[in-house]
Amino acid sequence: MKIAVSGKGGVGKTTFSAFLIRAFNENNKHVLAIDADPDANLAAAVGIPGAENIIPISEMKDLAYERTEARPGTIGGFFKLNPKVDDLPDSLSAKFENIKLMRLGGIKKGGAGCICPESTLLKALVTHIVLARDEVVVMDMEAGIEHLGRGTAQAVDKLLVVVEPGSRSIETARHINQLAAEIGLTSIWLVGNKIRNKKDEEFLKDHLPGFSFLGFLPYDDALIEADLNGVSPYDVPSLAKTLIKEMIAKI
Repeated sequence: MKIAVSGKGGVGKTTFSAFLIRAFNENNKHVLAIDADPDANLAAAVGIPGAENIIPISEMKDLAYERTEARPGTIGGFFKLNPKVDDLPDSLSAKFENIKLMRLGGIKKGGAGCICPESTLLKALVTHIVLARDEVVVMDMEAGIEHLGRGTAQAVDKLLVVVEPGSRSIETARHINQLAAEIGLTSIWLVGNKIRNKKDEEFLKDHLPGFSFLGFLPYDDALIEADLNGVSPYDVPSLAKTLIKEMIAKI
């Protein structure tokens, strides 16, 4: 099972991803968790000790040089477009019970594109993770699907887009859906989050016609407090845990 999670920043995408990961783990599944959002900290949400010390793959300049044979930051020259990456999920992941977590990080770049050793290494790694690994894979994406290419997208079983009642969140969901269609990723479900009442649920359904909803999660102060206290949301009592287990059964 390969699952990508996306949505606008602040909608609870990382919290939802952490719930998925911990729920799969509780079901005795081996989970490879990928933090592909440069602005998120999935490790802390999952509850991995020492989360703040995990170095993103994109910042491992010596690794990028070793695998691509080009020094990051240099201009011109040749480098490998298919670097060896199959050993990285086991050797560079942080581990917690049945969970292995990798933090990809982002590529600091100007302009519209980047063909550089760091991005080449990350894309090769994501391709290997999606196409060749046999664990459950949960990828916490940025507000888009930048790490997925056409070849890997078609191997993703589900793209789950987290939305909250609000115009910007809805617009982001539509944009992500358009990007996914362009690369052949068609299995998309929405997850409504921070739902206060039935009116919020109906608001999302009315403004996102044609989308399938996997489920809805209530607004919960306990989850916000967990984040403020540096505790995994999965480790505090909440209705969300039960609802996400029901979503996993649907998937």
